[in-house]
Amino acid sequence: MESQKSLKGLRVLDLTNVLAGPFATLHLALCGAEVIKIETPGSGDLARKLGNVPDYNKINMGTSFLAQNSNKKSLTLNLKDEKAKEIFKQLVKKSDVVVENFRPGVMKRLGLSYDVLSEINPGIIYCAISGFGQTGPDAFKPAYDQIIQGLSGVMAINGDERLNPLRAGFPVCDTVGGVNAAFAIMVALFYREKTGKGQFVDIAMLDSIMPYMGWVAANLLIGGKHPVLMGNDNFTAAPSGTFVTKDGYINIAANKQEQWEDLCDVLGVPELKEDARFKERDTRKGNRKELTPLLEAKLKEKETAFWAEALNAKGIPSGEILSLNDALHQPQVEYRKALAEVDTPGVGKIKVFNLTAKFDKTNGDVDTPPPTLSQHTEEILKELGYSDEEIKSFKENKVV
Repeated sequence: MESQKSLKGLRVLDLTNVLAGPFATLHLALCGAEVIKIETPGSGDLARKLGNVPDYNKINMGTSFLAQNSNKKSLTLNLKDEKAKEIFKQLVKKSDVVVENFRPGVMKRLGLSYDVLSEINPGIIYCAISGFGQTGPDAFKPAYDQIIQGLSGVMAINGDERLNPLRAGFPVCDTVGGVNAAFAIMVALFYREKTGKGQFVDIAMLDSIMPYMGWVAANLLIGGKHPVLMGNDNFTAAPSGTFVTKDGYINIAANKQEQWEDLCDVLGVPELKEDARFKERDTRKGNRKELTPLLEAKLKEKETAFWAEALNAKGIPSGEILSLNDALHQPQVEYRKALAEVDTPGVGKIKVFNLTAKFDKTNGDVDTPPPTLSQHTEEILKELGYSDEEIKSFKENKVV
């Protein structure tokens, strides 16, 4: 028996490109929504050309695209063409959500703004994702992830005195913007369930990332203290950060007083518990530069794996610092089925992420591979009632 999916029956029209928008609609697709990517004929989503495998880029299946587009359909429409606009409007009549990440004003110039679409379908939820939002002094500025990392303060708080500013190692603002959009769409759907009314949702990457710095921002906004560059150390506690071992590094987070005391016992330095520099939490934080070498002198006597097992056994959160490859293939990740294998046309079997939330009554699995460009165009047009002759004419006139 096929397992149930919570968003089955929901139709999403996805006009987004690259990451923030596709990441949002990916989560809806994994939960069972029918997500139709509306792509430009011939080129499609820019991410189709992005990735580290040139052969995949040449066939419009770049690794960046493959990562974000499982369970979706691909329909090509030249939205500058009046016939294509009419096809899109026909789809809007039978859809629940529209998601786009153009610059503000683009959809209005195309004659496909929320005001127009909501006249066609009053229940439509229209989510616009952009760098700075639809309003405000910076609304019309172009934005990529790194630009937002810099403007949000993220780069300013990363690194240490030797390496700062420092960007996060993955497009965190794009990704968080996508998560925020998916969350907002679900809220709007819940509101529609109660009222029958759709609405316009305005998502800015800049807005989206800043609350994720909650503790750091609160120290400034409420406590009046500017962030201090601490590299791999945790500003809330000590010892809490990255430490050298015999064969590499280990993360240790002895954030509670009892964890600190247990750490001293496991390392064989019980005298540090009574040392005036380290006895109390706040004093210990102020003397972390003196404390770290004393702990590392002991940690360097044995390998990381030994210490991680010994410390975790005493309830002291600890862990190896894994390579990305090791992280993706560790037993816990495999047990949780975070990754799925799917056979993809032109590429072969690839591994992509499943929905990582686990539900006991619904699921969020990868069922179909990322679509080839225009793979579902005929299927969708026929569903809308267009004849073979009309579809042939659309293709000849580059409508689709």
